[in-house]
Amino acid sequence: MKKSAIILLLFLGLFSNANAQSSDVSKQLRKLKQLLSTMDLFYVDSVNVEHLTEVMVKAALKELDPHSVYIPKKDVQAANEPLKGNFEGVGIQFNIHEDTLLVVAPIIGGPSEKLGIMAGDKILTIEKENVAGVGLKNKDVVDKLRGKKGTKVTVEIKRGDEKELIPYTITRDKIPIYSVDAAYMIDQTSGYIKLSRFAATTMKEISEKLTMLKSKGMQNLVLDLTGNTGGYLHIANQLADQFLGSGELIVYTKGKYFSRRDNKASALGAFEKGKVVVMIDASSASASEIVSGALQDHDRGLIVGRRSFGKGLVQKPFDFVDSSAMRLTIQRYYSPSGRCIQKPYEDYKSDYSQRYESGELFHEDSIKVSDSLKFKTDKGRIVYGGGGIIPDVFVPVDTTLNSKYYRNILRKGVLNSYSLKQIDGKRERFETKYGSFENFAQQYVIDSVRFNDFIAYATKKGVEENLEQIKRSKKLLKTYLKAYLARGVWGIDAFYYISNQINPTFNRAVKSLSDGTYEKEALRY
Repeated sequence: MKKSAIILLLFLGLFSNANAQSSDVSKQLRKLKQLLSTMDLFYVDSVNVEHLTEVMVKAALKELDPHSVYIPKKDVQAANEPLKGNFEGVGIQFNIHEDTLLVVAPIIGGPSEKLGIMAGDKILTIEKENVAGVGLKNKDVVDKLRGKKGTKVTVEIKRGDEKELIPYTITRDKIPIYSVDAAYMIDQTSGYIKLSRFAATTMKEISEKLTMLKSKGMQNLVLDLTGNTGGYLHIANQLADQFLGSGELIVYTKGKYFSRRDNKASALGAFEKGKVVVMIDASSASASEIVSGALQDHDRGLIVGRRSFGKGLVQKPFDFVDSSAMRLTIQRYYSPSGRCIQKPYEDYKSDYSQRYESGELFHEDSIKVSDSLKFKTDKGRIVYGGGGIIPDVFVPVDTTLNSKYYRNILRKGVLNSYSLKQIDGKRERFETKYGSFENFAQQYVIDSVRFNDFIAYATKKGVEENLEQIKRSKKLLKTYLKAYLARGVWGIDAFYYISNQINPTFNRAVKSLSDGTYEKEALRY
């Protein structure tokens, strides 16, 4: 029997052995088997049955909902890595700067950091093969440096002004993927946490950051979930549990073959007292919406920003016999007040453009709500289901500083490459001159000389000058240039500390802690 036919039979066997299979499903399986077998035996040309099977699986899942998807065998590991919280490799954040592989930062706890590899190091050879000035791509770096735990890779590094290359033999290991992008004190009593995903390691990270911030005097928290597309449902439950009291409902789920299941808070919350402000936007989805919805429904947190994505579906992974997989929607989830925030499937193709055209991104009264989907919080505030979490405090998209020139700067990575060039071999000078990041944040200014040098550099990189647009985006460019410089010397917390200064949602969130908004909404803290 042909290999493709064997794969087909194994694939079909996954379903034919399923329990409680309906006669209709059995009939359709026989039809599918007959179709593929007949094509394999009698079609005029050779047939790749494995490929055809994958095409059919993808097409079938596409008919269900936007979140039921097929994952080919070659992509399963990469698809799971962000949620598992680790991958295997050497552990560096890198950038290809002027055709040279540059270490932006070693990942804390990874093998490169343990060996003493430093931010700013240039990797010139890998396994004695020159990788500088050869048109190296990001994929090439990943292919050469990633590998199974325990395997070794040799590199040679150019460091600062040192003449001799430094050889390293790196033993690959599990590399943590962090969920918390940044955590710092905004002022003497308010802390900030930026969470990028809900992964296996998220709660360990959150616990450490909450402890650290509270030790510095944090009484109030700004939790940034903008751009956070979600992750594990149980991690969303555990995060919401940090803010809610024992027995309070966080979320409940139910589906055709699954009865209602309530997820309630325990008595172990680490931040049940104190103001909580949650930042959301149109990319905040799934687990982000579970946390936002739970805090909003219990009047425990103030939601600031723009309407969230609107994903109220729960997926479960199923493995196929050939090690490929699918994520199948099996339940809907509901906030404590009974809201399902899932948006209509037809909105997926053009949702953001619809929000833009309707004016919703700029005007709160342009958000469409339905009285049939009206619910109440614990204290009687009106909230709505059917298409995302609507914030308590709306913050419009700010386009006043944006321009085509700025977008071209971003597209070509000029801010990043220029800042790397400025600090290359000079990190110790920055640290010596300013002593601390706090001093840098207060004292360092992008003066006209530095700014004009940056514009000249951008021109060399192919960004055509436009004086009117440069003037319009000057504040944006200066702030992000300073933020990138800070990141190169003091890390990602420093980047967010600087860049958040011109983030309207962040600034409104911070303001709401002290301007009476929290009290006006009658939120508990």
